[in-house]
Amino acid sequence: MLVLESLGAGTYASCVGTDAGGGGNLPSRVPPVIEVDGEIPFGILDSAVVQSFQSKRSMQMHYQQYRKKFERDGFVVVPQFLTEDEFAELTVNLDRYIRTVVPTLSDADAFYQDKSRPETLKQLQRMGIDPFFAAYSNHPRWQAMAEALLGERAEGQDPEWFNKPPAMEHPTPPHQDNYYFKLNPPNVLTAWLALDQVDQQNGCLRYVVGSHKRGLRSHDVTSVLGFSQGITDYGPVDESREVVATLQPRDLVVHHGETIHRADRNTSVSRNRRAFAVVYRGISCQLDEEAQRRYLERARQQQASMELE
Repeated sequence: MLVLESLGAGTYASCVGTDAGGGGNLPSRVPPVIEVDGEIPFGILDSAVVQSFQSKRSMQMHYQQYRKKFERDGFVVVPQFLTEDEFAELTVNLDRYIRTVVPTLSDADAFYQDKSRPETLKQLQRMGIDPFFAAYSNHPRWQAMAEALLGERAEGQDPEWFNKPPAMEHPTPPHQDNYYFKLNPPNVLTAWLALDQVDQQNGCLRYVVGSHKRGLRSHDVTSVLGFSQGITDYGPVDESREVVATLQPRDLVVHHGETIHRADRNTSVSRNRRAFAVVYRGISCQLDEEAQRRYLERARQQQASMELE
């Protein structure tokens, strides 16, 4: 079924099934979803909707070129993923969110290295409380990329924001995202957009090539806020197979939900390492509710041990 969603001034067309969430969780500014079977009903849809749908199909074909590497290595870099205008719109809204919304958030949704120092903000979760970010995962470019790589219709989750402030002790432990997600089959990806220049000095992502083909590894509780679980037996063999992902602003790196990745701390004295991420899960994914319940309980225990609200 074709679902056409009109979002404010622009119209996004997305191929999602009604069992994938529909428009029920979208912000109030989003008009009702139009659902049609088969071909686009040109007689009832305006030219902007048709153009948007055709544009998304064209983008899906473009991003197909990255699928082979994604499936082989478990990650792929898409250079200059957003246009300059799209990037500017995103960063303006991120700045607004950090300035006006973050001060109202609980410790569970806004993580600081040192809460007494606002410049040490390191992670934002559940950004869908804001209308712009609630709708963002339906952006046609992001949706087209995700569906091209996953090979099926996909639905996006609430965006997240990450930072490694300069000269802070904040490494990211080796982990696999699907250890947190608990999805089967694990046809899920994380799309991670660089907001700054990202290199080895300020803590770029490091991937273990092909690790998504070997299943989930053993994880246990870590002391790193925002990454409650880390791989317990990560060692020299894994490190020897690491590939670093150095990025420019607007570059996107996409990794499979079971690809092992980590990042060193930011050793620079003045450069942040900020990123914006959206998780997309294929519609074939099913949640293991009991496994997720156990994980969430461990995450709550970690936060309690750190005396977070």
